[in-house]
Amino acid sequence: MEVTERFADLVSQPDFPLDEAALLIAVHADPSCDVAANLARLDELARSVPEPTLPALTTTLFGRWGFVGDQADYYDPRNSYLHEVLERRRGIPITLSVALIEVGRRAGVALAGVGTPAHFMACTTAGERRWVDAFAGGRILDRAELDDQFSRLAPGIDLDPYLDPVPPRAVVARILGNLVAIHRQRNDRAALLWASRLRTLVPGATPDDRRAYGGALAACGDFVRAAKVLESLVEDGHTSDPDDELAKARRLRARLN
Repeated sequence: MEVTERFADLVSQPDFPLDEAALLIAVHADPSCDVAANLARLDELARSVPEPTLPALTTTLFGRWGFVGDQADYYDPRNSYLHEVLERRRGIPITLSVALIEVGRRAGVALAGVGTPAHFMACTTAGERRWVDAFAGGRILDRAELDDQFSRLAPGIDLDPYLDPVPPRAVVARILGNLVAIHRQRNDRAALLWASRLRTLVPGATPDDRRAYGGALAACGDFVRAAKVLESLVEDGHTSDPDDELAKARRLRARLN
């Protein structure tokens, strides 16, 4: 199955392996990324965890193996590709959390992602709730420590609505949202095109996600498909100003003349 089709099929399922979905994103950036080999690498990391406890997991991953947050070049796209994170042992909060969650799953430590604002976290899903800041070397926090950290990271934000574990689909959508922003900032049109397309394939994609894909198509000179994206928003009733959306579509088609 073609990689984009495999990704779409995977994320359409109610529950799916987060590691595979993250690696399929990476294949779009680097076709040499070997999904099976990187899944095996996660297996190997899990076998090195001496016991199924959270402290053993974080000590192994962030101590013995040296995984670390990339503070020097945070927006390097490689920090959003799981195979690069596993190879370089550095990343951003969300991809380091994915590595932590997936190694933990294999090692018998149940964790899930937490969509906290500005700084993705992981949390335990069994027993007393604890949060893990993968970007800060796997620091384990209780609720008081979490509140203190976010009073500095996102002052004035009420954390309570963000503390429930999120499903893999939400993690994948956030990774892709990050990549869309990074590639737009870097003016990498080809990468923006595939990243924005993948984001529209994740169930729950918003009209703005579809507009971003349309914009990426237009930037690459594919004016017909870009117009079709805008017209589809009108057809689906996903616009507050259908006349404006259709006018933009007409202007895109006119650029072919």
